[in-house]
Amino acid sequence: MSWTDRQRAMLAEMGLAVWQAPSAQPGGEAVTATRPEAAPVPDEPSTAAAPVPAPVVSSTVPTRPSAPAPQRVTGPVIKTPVEVPLFANPSSVVAEGLDWQTLRETVAGCTACALCTGRTQTVFGAGPTQAHWLVVGEAPGEQEDRLGEPFVGKSGQLLDNMLRAIQRTRHETRPDGTPAPPSHQVYIANTVKCRPPGNRNPAAEELLRCEPYLIRQIELLRPRIILAMGRFAVQTLLRSTEPVGRLRGRVHTYQGVPLIVTYHPAYLLRNAQDKSKAWDDLCLARQVADEAAAAAPSSSA
Repeated sequence: MSWTDRQRAMLAEMGLAVWQAPSAQPGGEAVTATRPEAAPVPDEPSTAAAPVPAPVVSSTVPTRPSAPAPQRVTGPVIKTPVEVPLFANPSSVVAEGLDWQTLRETVAGCTACALCTGRTQTVFGAGPTQAHWLVVGEAPGEQEDRLGEPFVGKSGQLLDNMLRAIQRTRHETRPDGTPAPPSHQVYIANTVKCRPPGNRNPAAEELLRCEPYLIRQIELLRPRIILAMGRFAVQTLLRSTEPVGRLRGRVHTYQGVPLIVTYHPAYLLRNAQDKSKAWDDLCLARQVADEAAAAAPSSSA
């Protein structure tokens, strides 16, 4: 496909250089190539608290080949294997059967763990509720806690640029004001709805107590593709303690929904050499989503 100045600008923001060569045939479409592969770097460092105590979803599928059809990693549906005593009212973590509005109100009043004592407000999620894409992040930071919206500030700007580079948006309209179809819309949620003090990593117990809210969001949204950003999203959705670098580059599933693992934008801001890998993950996610849409032509676009 041909590259526009907007797309080149988006990739430049991600730290990727793009060159465009002329077609070998008169009138042919220009040929696009991306930057050379970055040198191998160690996997994302793990500074998390003790991982969620649950079985590991493993796979022997190799990294994504150049063949058109990506390899898929499938496995059984895995439920939370332990019950954690609640910090306060047990009803605060009952999310089953709630609609969007009631779920949002329940999250706003949640006292299921000690994080409620230090928050400014909860960060429920953002985006159209008819979106086909779901991005799952980790925990709110200082700006998210203040504004009540996930992925704001520099990490949010990078995420928006990444999504625009593959023609996706967290809004119902594109940047030019034209309507975006549900297949191009993205809903964004976090594994934890309250900011951990000092932006520390969320604890395993906090992840478990907040998980019912994310599960219900996924049930209500019914996404066609899930993008898990960062190790805590991976631990929650895949029940895996493997590093992000070992899980990315292939297609996993969550409750039958294709799931792609990639780095968190905040990590990419500190490790620009991995932006090229994140771009590959986005392209894989778009490929899988396009294949699913083509296989179900009667579904809404």
